[in-house]
Amino acid sequence: MGVAPVAVAVAVAVAVAVVGAATAAAAPTLPGAAEARAEPVRAPLVVLDPGHGGSNTGAPGVIEGVYEKRVTLVLARQVARRLREAGMDVRLTREDDRYLTLRERVRFANAQGAALFVSLHANASPSRGQRGFETYVLAPEAVEVDARALRSGDGPARPGVAADTAALLDDLERAAAVPRAVRLAEGIQRRLGAVRGHAADRGVREGTMDVLIGPVMPAVLVEVGFIDHPVEGLELLRREVREAIAQALAEAIVDALSAHPR
Repeated sequence: MGVAPVAVAVAVAVAVAVVGAATAAAAPTLPGAAEARAEPVRAPLVVLDPGHGGSNTGAPGVIEGVYEKRVTLVLARQVARRLREAGMDVRLTREDDRYLTLRERVRFANAQGAALFVSLHANASPSRGQRGFETYVLAPEAVEVDARALRSGDGPARPGVAADTAALLDDLERAAAVPRAVRLAEGIQRRLGAVRGHAADRGVREGTMDVLIGPVMPAVLVEVGFIDHPVEGLELLRREVREAIAQALAEAIVDALSAHPR
């Protein structure tokens, strides 16, 4: 699925939404009711999170001076370009080499009202002998355990809603988003497998990373490969390899939003 088919998929989803809005506007209203105005259809908003940044360099690569933070930012820009070409609204948690806390990344995604949150990373291992790609989703115990103190103030703005009620709504939305996050993660693994080889598929995994605990929308953390592996680490520095990974990620995101736009 190239950029053109991706754009077609998004165009179809938007057209369906427009038809639905027009039908609703044409429905009869009660006497004296204000004239309904169809709201413009917004493109789905995706927040991409290039892992690490600034003093938080992430894992060192096989070439001295190359760190994870650089690879994730370049990759995020490549994914963002493809999604924008497909008609989506895309925002990055960082546009340059700067340090952000994990909570700042989560709060940004929640404040933007994102439909999806995708955190991009490159893996590493003590032996430097592991390779492959994997995608993490929020573990059920992270939703069930009362960890509101850790997430206080991270949720979206809820004007007029009491703090306790807002926290409860955050938890409900977070739990409801997990199944969609799993489907997105499965799609990412499938698409990456098509370009990186299914033998390198390390599967969908559960985690309790802070960037997965806080978002109230479907959120995943993708480890696109091992930056310290003597072969895979060099591959991740090649433009054509990153372009293929970016294309796979963009297609998986479009697949997920085509099935469930919001």
